Amino acid sequence: MARKSVALLIETSSGYGRGLLEGVIEYVKERGSWSVILEPDRAESPPAWLSSSHCDGIIARIETDQYGRDLKALKVPVVDLSAARHVKGIPWADTEDKAISRLAVEHFKDRGFQHLAYCGDAGFEWSVRRSRHFHQVAEMGDCDTHEFHSKSRLDQDFNQTTEHRKLVKWIAELPRPVAIMACHDFKAQQVIDACRQLNIAIPTEIAILGVDDDRLLCELCEPTLSSIIPDTRATGHAAARLLDRMMNGETISTTQPILTQPLGIQLRHSTDTLAIDDKEVAGALHYIRRHATENIRVSDVLKNVTISRRALEHRFQKAIGRTPHEEIHRVRMNRIRELLAETNLPIHHVAEQAGYEYEAYMAAAFKKETGLTPTEFRDQSNTGKQPPSPKAD
Repeated sequence: MARKSVALLIETSSGYGRGLLEGVIEYVKERGSWSVILEPDRAESPPAWLSSSHCDGIIARIETDQYGRDLKALKVPVVDLSAARHVKGIPWADTEDKAISRLAVEHFKDRGFQHLAYCGDAGFEWSVRRSRHFHQVAEMGDCDTHEFHSKSRLDQDFNQTTEHRKLVKWIAELPRPVAIMACHDFKAQQVIDACRQLNIAIPTEIAILGVDDDRLLCELCEPTLSSIIPDTRATGHAAARLLDRMMNGETISTTQPILTQPLGIQLRHSTDTLAIDDKEVAGALHYIRRHATENIRVSDVLKNVTISRRALEHRFQKAIGRTPHEEIHRVRMNRIRELLAETNLPIHHVAEQAGYEYEAYMAAAFKKETGLTPTEFRDQSNTGKQPPSPKAD
């Protein structure tokens, strides 16, 4: 049997693309008798060599309408590995967006979050679909939902600085605590950077989840990024099998995609907020992080657990290195920092928001914690100086 020449137009710069290639390679080793040519770079148009070389089939990630039309004009079988669906009449394979969104919502709900948010990119139809599914699943679970979509980089008036400012403003106005699903890991990294700019504690106040589990990117984030794991190997394998059938003359449906299911979630620090083996401690932490600014006491926490104060304090110290009283204090101090740095609320309103009956009590506790009065802290934040950081989680 003659070897078939196959072009792989899949970028190798991302973990997602490399995973797809691993699946294709697996199929070639198992079944295919192919001569493979790889184009590893993402480009606006297909490589010039493609039109002049004999090619029996193509597996590509088609990200623009023109790219798809150029490939279709070659009159050879093509399988699309992009969820963008720019060209009709080309079979495609991808991870199911609804399953990705459902996994994210379940992950957040398991950690006790009621405020959920989606951060996407309006330039990608798959991002819009994920947002729609995310909201549907979250609302069925009686969760409060929010969303932000940046402009497409392909828009003529796209400005990265402007989009970043919009993202920061959106995050600053979200209720706390909140869990954010980003459309992919790179967008999640942008969310983490914005939270850092706002001095928001991750994952205590905002938990962040990416998609694609690009290990290098996820591990470079600070804190490290939790991410949904797509089964890219299975998707690449399915695409190669589909192309083989097409090159053998089989007619393939172009309306029903091959959809693989995500493998799960790679848990890292960015969502590891209530993932504690001790359920009593997790429940107490959840209660504190939701109610610390309501002037609660440890006695209020004890009403929400089934163990004694002595046992709770011992297990709390063992699990997170703080007592329940210290955790209440820490959450309240962090909330004061946020309100001072992010809003123009009068100091007495900041005290009220943090659960203090009297402004003087709040100011004294805050100065003991940071060495600054609330006004001094706000002044430093407004002048761009680095104010004292909150205690690490």
